[in-house]
Amino acid sequence: MLFRIWLALRGNDRRDILSHMVQYSIDTAFAALSDPTRRGILERLGRHEASISELADAFEMTLTGMKKHVHLLEDAGLVATKKVGRVRTCTLGARRLADEAAWISSYHAMVEARFDSLEAFLENTKGDEQ
Repeated sequence: MLFRIWLALRGNDRRDILSHMVQYSIDTAFAALSDPTRRGILERLGRHEASISELADAFEMTLTGMKKHVHLLEDAGLVATKKVGRVRTCTLGARRLADEAAWISSYHAMVEARFDSLEAFLENTKGDEQ
């Protein structure tokens, strides 16, 4: 990813840089959301904040494993953590997934258009057979 940004910088095209940054952001979010445990963590944090230890207990995993999940979510901006003393507390992050929702929406529209085209083709073909 950094190589693509470097290439864009060499070409001095700021739109390419922004495009790569948005794509990297979307890729990071989808990667973070690809795991059911991480999605479960977000659901739980949507109800209330929790320490990493509480999350590890709730998901029956090691503290090290939970830290890795939380770190990925934090890198994607989906979780924020704050350390007070020896306890690291997790809350939902500021990221609202607007770019991801827009991508899903455009993908959905593309698929619907393809199905509409197929339906029109099948209707025309059925009309030709009669």
